[in-house]
Amino acid sequence: MKNTIFLAFLLIAIACQKKESVASEKIANIKDTHTFSKPDQAVVKHLDLDIKVDFDTQTISGKASWTIDNTSKGNEIIFDENTLQISKVTLGENEKETKFSLGEEVAFHGKPLKIAIEPTTTKVNIYYSTTKEAVALQWLTPAQTADKKYPFLFSQGESIWSRTWIPCQDSPAIRFTYNAKVTVPKDLMAVMSAVNPQQKNNSGIYTFKQDKAIPSYLMAIAVGDIGFKSIDKRTGVYAEKSVLDKAAWEFGELGKMVDAAEKLFGPYRWGRYDVLVLPPSFPYGDMENPNLTFLTPGVIAGDRSLTSLLAHELGHSWSGNLVTNATWDDVWLNEGFTTYVEHRIGEAIFGIQEAKMQDVLSRKSLYDNLEDYGPKNPETKLKVNVDGKNADDSLSDIPYEKGYAFLQTVENAVGRETFDKFITEYFNAHAFQSITTEDFLKYFNEKLIKGDKVLAEKIKAEEWIYQPDVPSNITTPVSEDFNKIDEIQKTWRKTGVLGLSAKIKSTNEKQHFIDYLPSDMTQKEMADIDKEFNFSQGGNFVIKRQWFVQAIKHHYNPAYPAIEQFMMATSRTGSLQTLYKEMVKTPEGKTWAKSIFEKAKSGYHLTTVQDLQKTLN
Repeated sequence: MKNTIFLAFLLIAIACQKKESVASEKIANIKDTHTFSKPDQAVVKHLDLDIKVDFDTQTISGKASWTIDNTSKGNEIIFDENTLQISKVTLGENEKETKFSLGEEVAFHGKPLKIAIEPTTTKVNIYYSTTKEAVALQWLTPAQTADKKYPFLFSQGESIWSRTWIPCQDSPAIRFTYNAKVTVPKDLMAVMSAVNPQQKNNSGIYTFKQDKAIPSYLMAIAVGDIGFKSIDKRTGVYAEKSVLDKAAWEFGELGKMVDAAEKLFGPYRWGRYDVLVLPPSFPYGDMENPNLTFLTPGVIAGDRSLTSLLAHELGHSWSGNLVTNATWDDVWLNEGFTTYVEHRIGEAIFGIQEAKMQDVLSRKSLYDNLEDYGPKNPETKLKVNVDGKNADDSLSDIPYEKGYAFLQTVENAVGRETFDKFITEYFNAHAFQSITTEDFLKYFNEKLIKGDKVLAEKIKAEEWIYQPDVPSNITTPVSEDFNKIDEIQKTWRKTGVLGLSAKIKSTNEKQHFIDYLPSDMTQKEMADIDKEFNFSQGGNFVIKRQWFVQAIKHHYNPAYPAIEQFMMATSRTGSLQTLYKEMVKTPEGKTWAKSIFEKAKSGYHLTTVQDLQKTLN
């Protein structure tokens, strides 16, 4: 019996070693130009983080202890850092001090942190502090929060900004587990992309554990005067106190969304799924940090009309967090798949008619982006090349919408049942791994195409992935509900707008109506529509953004104060870009845009500021 048990353990150990060997070999073959690290020589495996958050100096300081695998048995390991202050580095549990040096700075990338190690080194301890130049960190004054009483801190690591608050091997190909001890002011509470506390304690010391291997861009922290409210046994909401009850009601169907996703694509593997509602300066609509999605307050419309947007971040629990793009050139693997999963969750929860409307809106977004870039622009490929650039340049709408259109094409070619089975097996086969586009194509050809040349030609996968624009086999979605709106568009100028708000009710319907208003709208027509629908003063974030595009385009001055207020109250990069791009089309609009930007930029996240400066210049 003892021999049998010993043999079983031996076989398990051999299997684990084989899996580790395969994983190390895979990392060695991935060429990520956005990291200085050389994971084929020495790679991180686990992080023990012990930090203090200081709002007076707006710094995080402490120790990052990395468990490493020195596969080459060499004398150096390289980390990424950007604007950090490194005070000392030690090795092992006995903390033997060692030499370190910083290499030459590269734009957007920071500097390589080169640390002397020994062939037997398994732990590297880096003592450091952040600086006010840390792009990942947004420090908010009490006035910038919802409750106006306490300061707030949150991080945003995607794409390569985690290195501005933690010295790390900052590549999506490199995954690690982590434990953290975080000390904050006693009036505040800390949460992370991990298992989280559900109530504030008296010590100001919080501990965290993430036992699933994640890439560095999914490291996340937030600190503020926040509370928690449960939705069901594994979902809940964190928010400032004045927002908490509204948020809990708004996301009341969150548990149902997780259940629906599991039925489609297999088990949710992260334990809890909670959301944190952040102050308005958060630069994205949402961020899929494991266990805890960071969420813009703009989603809280008061009528659950925008909660379908949360399906995208939930979808990342399978595509992105579970199966991750290995480099930022492959970002469509995260965003295209997640957009597909988002639409499928939405269809399961909100019905087929809602799904059809979302499909039409999605395709319009794709074609608008193709027009902006130009159809032959290499940035309209799914597999892009951002070597030597800011990795954030890969995060346009193209990987989302073109990636989704490609996967719809595959589904239509093989049938939904076959594609559902394929995509579920794809998630299972690559769980907690980072893969390249070429890895995907190899799996796709082996498991789905299986040598069928007719099917391959019907799908045109390589044309979708490696060529700009979109292939001729792209589908054209149709929504009967939108067809009715299109009929109204043909007649409202003759019949007037009175009563239209009773016929055009949902967020999707209003957005479609706004998007296709005539190009020669008069000031009176703009005013009549605004009066009928209350677009300028309404509470729905998406509707206001789309209406303000029309207001800028048609010089509808009565909406200008609301536009300015909107642009100063949010830091959601994509929505702001939509408005700033429309403004700069005219000289007077550009002057106005620059004026708003100068007043608003102190409240914008640094990544938002970088993005908008390109547009304004």
